[in-house]
Amino acid sequence: MTDTREHLRPLLRDLTGDEKHSASAHSTLDVLWVLYDRVMRYDPRNPRSEQRDRFVLSKGHGPVAYYAILADKGFFPVAELKKFRQWDGILGAHPDRNQVPGVETSTGSLGHGLPMAVGMALALRLKQSDRRVYALIGDGESNEGSIWEAIIQAGHQHLSNLTCIAINNHSSSIEFADLAAKFAAFGWATTTINGRDHNQIYNALTHVDDQRPTAIIAEIE
Repeated sequence: MTDTREHLRPLLRDLTGDEKHSASAHSTLDVLWVLYDRVMRYDPRNPRSEQRDRFVLSKGHGPVAYYAILADKGFFPVAELKKFRQWDGILGAHPDRNQVPGVETSTGSLGHGLPMAVGMALALRLKQSDRRVYALIGDGESNEGSIWEAIIQAGHQHLSNLTCIAINNHSSSIEFADLAAKFAAFGWATTTINGRDHNQIYNALTHVDDQRPTAIIAEIE
């Protein structure tokens, strides 16, 4: 298996220059890589295909690793990374669905992405689609009320086609004692993994509950 950090390091440098702004990227890098390399169904030549799985980066203020992986997977030319946050480029500080191929929805304001992912999962269920929705949130973001309203709704609706990955890099000023237990209290199947271990990430993403939404707490030390 490709070593993610070595493989993508040149791409991350294109995005961050001296990498001073890459802290949030490195906390999500391994989860995103496994998700796009081994789990999700998509076609970079047809990003809006109805046959795709959906991914929402609710943690939209840290899109660096996301952009690097989308470029590596062929959604847009790798050369575009050198234009990160420049007027003549498509890659802004927050992902924009109208600018960046492969981005499902524009995010950046904390607490917005997971509620939208819940709506997507409901819509796919109504269409009787077997596609899945994946959302990635941050530990700090889990302090937003809208996140918990979405968690409650998803549990109530038994959205078994929804997976939420919570990146817990312990960067928030508010520490949750047991984030997995809080998801479970609202009807989610939960598991806690090492967010750097590719085998643990893959197993958690592919062993999902067929009756309830799935929450994966990815611990980053």
